[in-house]
Amino acid sequence: MSRHLLSVGPATTPAPSGDGTAVRQAPAPAAPAVELLPFAGLRLVHAAVRRDLARIPQALRLLQPEDHESAQALKRHWDFVTAMITCHHEQQDTRLWPLLRRFAPELRLLLNWLESDHHNLDQCFTRTTTLVGIATRDPASAWPVSYAVEELAARVETHLRIEERQLLPRMAGVFPPGSRIGTLPELLDLLRLADGPSASDALVWLLEGVDPAQVDRLLADCDDETVRHWPHWRDTYARCTDRLWGPTGQ
Repeated sequence: MSRHLLSVGPATTPAPSGDGTAVRQAPAPAAPAVELLPFAGLRLVHAAVRRDLARIPQALRLLQPEDHESAQALKRHWDFVTAMITCHHEQQDTRLWPLLRRFAPELRLLLNWLESDHHNLDQCFTRTTTLVGIATRDPASAWPVSYAVEELAARVETHLRIEERQLLPRMAGVFPPGSRIGTLPELLDLLRLADGPSASDALVWLLEGVDPAQVDRLLADCDDETVRHWPHWRDTYARCTDRLWGPTGQ
């Protein structure tokens, strides 16, 4: 099942290695004009997850039996959100947590709990995805499914608050100013290398509803190609999601 919300461009051919085999190459990060906003990638994921888990239940309740296009759009968006959360958890468990265990060993018990809870939440999302699939095929079952999404949102909120209140303040003392760890450019680079949501989808999803001045500041951290394509990605995303939330995103 596609995890893309926007049209997918042609794939880039990996450069051959010295022995003739293809290797994946990470894009060279552009030097930011200003200091990277610390942990913006992590904070934006949290905000976007909260936003969508708050409005998806209402969208489920508003589904009409004959409105198949809205139902398909909602299911597609749910699959995208789930894929983003899965990638977020994987990036934390395989990249961020090992660094913190090494440089802040006093956080190991907290990190172990967070990693375990990631697995629990992923299982909850898998079960809820099955229910959302049923509701979008049969809107008569949408109300109980909307309650299941609200219960999941409450569980996710607990996890996010623990990360934000107990972990992020400690991370500021581990990673020096200007570090790319947890920033928006790092998140986009990791998504480009991962088998998951596209970086273009992720960027417009993350920046939906963010103050325009803050969007400009966040884009200043990104590479020139991202900045150049941003207006097109933003407008295409709006056309995809207006059916779900309305033109104002409410």
